[in-house]
Amino acid sequence: MSDSEQLDGSRPFKVVIAPDSFKGSLSSAEVAEAMGEGVKRAAPHAEIVSIPVADGGEGTIDALLASIEGERYNVTVTGPLGKPVDAAYALLANGIAVIEMAAASGLPLITSDERDSLGATTYGTGELVRHALDQGSRKMMITLGGSATTDGGMGMGQALGFRFLDDEGRELGFGGGELERLAAIDASAADPRLAETEVTVCCDVTNPLYGKQGAAFIFAPQKGADEAAVLRLDRGLRRYAAVLHSSLGVQVDSLPGAGAAGGMGAGSAALLRAALRPGFTLIAGITRLEDVIAGAALVLTGEGRTDGQTAGGKAPAGVAGLARKHGVPAVCISGGLGPGVDALYAQGVTALMSIVDGPMGLDDAITGARPLLARAAENAARIFLAGARSRG
Repeated sequence: MSDSEQLDGSRPFKVVIAPDSFKGSLSSAEVAEAMGEGVKRAAPHAEIVSIPVADGGEGTIDALLASIEGERYNVTVTGPLGKPVDAAYALLANGIAVIEMAAASGLPLITSDERDSLGATTYGTGELVRHALDQGSRKMMITLGGSATTDGGMGMGQALGFRFLDDEGRELGFGGGELERLAAIDASAADPRLAETEVTVCCDVTNPLYGKQGAAFIFAPQKGADEAAVLRLDRGLRRYAAVLHSSLGVQVDSLPGAGAAGGMGAGSAALLRAALRPGFTLIAGITRLEDVIAGAALVLTGEGRTDGQTAGGKAPAGVAGLARKHGVPAVCISGGLGPGVDALYAQGVTALMSIVDGPMGLDDAITGARPLLARAAENAARIFLAGARSRG
């Protein structure tokens, strides 16, 4: 059977659909479903394999549960301001617990008027880790990003039994504002199950823990920190690094990504002995995305807005890179295209498309995203099929 016979629209060919979410509009699973509808209109007999993806940010749990068997756990935990919040994590059938830090300690959980850069805590994230341990998980993936905190993961450690002490042996309270007083960390009462647990952290930034490019100076202002608070937090994080070394023997001063999520990168590496890895790479490995793409004729990916930042490790760039590795054309269909998108061509994107097919406002594009996505995917499939026929 020739290639043209396989790709003439009446015989099966394989299309892998692997989009990220359109934030504020559709989940990654909903985006994949809409794209699939469009492809089916162009090629009714196409074999469609949908693997919603994420890069370790918001929506990672939903993306994984859409393609992998697992269970969602809803837990009431301590929010970033110390008040109870409802948070969820996933326990996949393979035993991996997937925890989104933002679900328990995220900025979206509080209003802009409530932001407390000095007092916000990651305690709730630690409670999610503890709950996953209770369910028997000994392999975890924690996604960073969207945090309301700059406590270096101290709150997470407090929830897991670590004691953070001042120079008189008194335990510190919540928040990064306390780190200036840190003198020692007592791990004697830390949850013993951590020693037999493999933890990997999704981390796509390389900022150090402290300094001008560190957690306080770069990220704390968006969490409510004024200039004085930034300086205080940075001093605390410097102190934190010194005590992590003296008490636990872990050096985080030069660790790339230590400053991620208000220093959660450093806290995870030191307290949980976690490895910091790029988010998309981890998630693609769990879903075995590359194996699926290897046998495809066409790959469709996308996200809400694609611009120069996408080339820095976001999901569509990762998907396109896998497609290029196996010689498969990849079309990125997004809500909007911004400056710098041309960089994606060098990363494996064959073509870039926007779902906006005429003059319309942002609200109309968001509310009409599903049919617009289906139409764009149909067009992409028809163009691909026409090219395949001409080559055949």
